[in-house]
Amino acid sequence: MDVNAAVAAAAAIAGVLTGVIAMLAFRWSERDQQRPTRTSLHTDPVLPPGVDTVLSVLRSSAVVLDEADAVVKASSAAYALGLVRGGKLAVEPMLLMARDTRRDGEIRQVELDLPRRGTGRGEALAVSARVAPLGSRLVLLLVEDLTEARRIEAVRRDFVANVSHELKTPVGALSLLSEAVMDASDDPEAVERFAGRMQIEATRLTNLVQEIIDLSRVQNDDPLEDAEPVRVGELVAEAIDRCRHQAGAKQITMAAGGTADLRIWGNRGQLAAALGNLVENAVNYSPARTRVGIAARRVTAPGGELIEIAVTDQGLGISDKDKERIFERFYRVDPARSRATGGTGLGLAIVKHVAASHGGEVTVWSSAGQGSTFTLRLPEAGAARDRAQQHPDLDDDNDDDVENDGAGQSAHSSRATSPDSPAYQTLSAPEVLP
Repeated sequence: MDVNAAVAAAAAIAGVLTGVIAMLAFRWSERDQQRPTRTSLHTDPVLPPGVDTVLSVLRSSAVVLDEADAVVKASSAAYALGLVRGGKLAVEPMLLMARDTRRDGEIRQVELDLPRRGTGRGEALAVSARVAPLGSRLVLLLVEDLTEARRIEAVRRDFVANVSHELKTPVGALSLLSEAVMDASDDPEAVERFAGRMQIEATRLTNLVQEIIDLSRVQNDDPLEDAEPVRVGELVAEAIDRCRHQAGAKQITMAAGGTADLRIWGNRGQLAAALGNLVENAVNYSPARTRVGIAARRVTAPGGELIEIAVTDQGLGISDKDKERIFERFYRVDPARSRATGGTGLGLAIVKHVAASHGGEVTVWSSAGQGSTFTLRLPEAGAARDRAQQHPDLDDDNDDDVENDGAGQSAHSSRATSPDSPAYQTLSAPEVLP
């Protein structure tokens, strides 16, 4: 009897304990459900209606913070810039701005220079941050990346400064020479000498202004608006004719070949200016009694057929340090020699811009004492090539030949200045111009 009573009492006690434990577990579960978690802070319902949609279409990096400075919403651009890390805003000045705005409701804006993630080179990331209250509990942070805008502005400032300097030099020289002419009015020989110098400076000024105009034109014009199939042979002939006088004065031989049945799709004027600048540089910077080669060929690329036009000289070559900068505006490898040849430092910048705007590129190979090779790679006019294959009678077999002013020199094959010089390796039945 006593045993049965003890068992019944133990069962009753166990039942009571089980009920108490179940009730405590239920209460604990309710408290956990009501407690805000990290996941709940990142869910969209805490945002005012429509805000999530607006933030998703903004170009700016967007971050929404709650009253505990936790990130409620952040765009992918904010993560890419390194603004958000581990669910927190990682930029201390922006975090302080957000706290101040949450306290007084004032909109704040500031420009900051942030370290760029993953470079290790100390490059700064220029940003503009704007903080505004979003409802009663949230704060919105919008960040604009100003790095590219600042770079462009710096390029413009440098360009204006360089143009001013380059224009000042010949203008100042003309002013001084004109005074010298006036002072030497009774000396015919001195007047003639000063007048010759004035003519040189006037020509340099004219060339500089023209190249500035050309650079502005190729930057503003869309080459595809007036695009057409352009024969490479005609471009080469025009470039050679442009430099014929300078080459003849230095007894430089110009050889052209490999241009038959090749066409480029683009703006004829811009292409002629680019190739003409390359050939003119090769002639101006080559020693006397050397050779300049111009050769073209068709190459296969992943995006389609390309036309390579290589201009090779036998000059002094370009150092590795200078090769990285020769396509910059107004940069000269040898400023003193550029003044002697009338170079403005804009020719290669024009070439690079024309190549890029036509979907191509320009590269340089050079070795000290062996010369240089500049190579233009541009898309081929595929439609024109197909038409030429279907109607071969439309092509003139001699369209790539360059007239020799009736001199009648025989063709010469050119030797390569280096194993990597494509202009001399691809010459076939070239025409030699003294």
